[in-house]
Amino acid sequence: MTGLGAGRYLAPARIPASARTTAHELTTHDGATVNGLLRVVPGATTVAFLMHPRQDFSHHVLVPELLSHGFAVWTQGARAVGNDLNLLHEQALLDMAAGYTFLRDLGFESIIAVGHSGGATLAAFYLQQAARDPGARLDHTPGGKPIPLPEATMPPADGLILFAPHPGQGALLQRMIDPSVTDETDPLSVDPDLDPYDERNGFAPPPDSSTYSPEFVERYRAVQGARIERIDAVARERVAAARAARKRFSAHDDPRDRRASLATGVIVVHRTDADLRSVDLSLDPNDRPYGSLFGRRPDLTNYGIVGFGRLTTPEAWLSTWSANATRADLAACAPDADLPALVVELTGDQACFPADAARFAELLPHQDVTHVRVPGRHFGAPLHEGMASGATLAGKEMAHWIGERFPSGAFVSA
Repeated sequence: MTGLGAGRYLAPARIPASARTTAHELTTHDGATVNGLLRVVPGATTVAFLMHPRQDFSHHVLVPELLSHGFAVWTQGARAVGNDLNLLHEQALLDMAAGYTFLRDLGFESIIAVGHSGGATLAAFYLQQAARDPGARLDHTPGGKPIPLPEATMPPADGLILFAPHPGQGALLQRMIDPSVTDETDPLSVDPDLDPYDERNGFAPPPDSSTYSPEFVERYRAVQGARIERIDAVARERVAAARAARKRFSAHDDPRDRRASLATGVIVVHRTDADLRSVDLSLDPNDRPYGSLFGRRPDLTNYGIVGFGRLTTPEAWLSTWSANATRADLAACAPDADLPALVVELTGDQACFPADAARFAELLPHQDVTHVRVPGRHFGAPLHEGMASGATLAGKEMAHWIGERFPSGAFVSA
């Protein structure tokens, strides 16, 4: 992680000297190998579980914050960490299940699911499936790949914390995808009437805030959805063709069909840093700075290689990146996460807006749901230079909330 100067990440605070760190390799129900770090301070009986479907949380900014308040912290990687290409959220649930089983076997009195950003949707998706009778769990991906969730051991959490929760990878991508792309094979193709970075449509030269008309915003968002649907159609066609080839191979043992069953290709998605709210700060206003999750100049980064879902298999597109097909959607999963919950909104967030945080808090069904707002940016950086970091302020809120409900033997009050 880099410092505040980069505008995205925050270097984590120092780990308490009393903390002991151990590395662990776990085997999932379907035989995959995942890794995690367990950090324990003396006397800790409550552990926070941090995991993201695609990011490495080993040195997450909340780790030292929670340790300093007397809680153990488990950070785990998924099998697809750092890789959008084959990220299947249903497989990530099996990865998460291995972590919960490991922590339960160690004897922690309480496990708190802490979901940051896309980790919030993953946590809620896991809790939804863990709460179901095994026979009612999902047994395949949206693309039809078998997933043995009904046979897996899926221990529940005791509490849930959503920290800067965005709506899920698919819903987030639909907010950010550039609808002005006219040719999916050409990263420079553009419909000028939909170009978000054309001054004729309301864009202002950075760093001045743009001003888009309500009519443009409505049309823009409708065509964003239409572009997702077009890519959905390509993904479904390729998945169906591969499935048909597998069926033919089973019947006739023709090696050409075997090759065809594997040749789904990859989907390249150009220009996915185009949320109008990144440059028009009057839309869903909060304390966020100008720019996106990926940089201060979305009009430039939109044309670069950075972005969500840029290179993916058809299976992974449907499981993770399609707002229409994915089951990993926070609004859809939250109503099934029936346990005490805390929603921590960062007031300068560029992915979780005020209406999002309020909606997620309302959808959580337990009678004990708390929603707090703290100054900070999406990745935990300070809102402004000289202020306490969002991670530190959030850590204090989390420690107070956990300590009141799941006191650890080492709990240190804020």
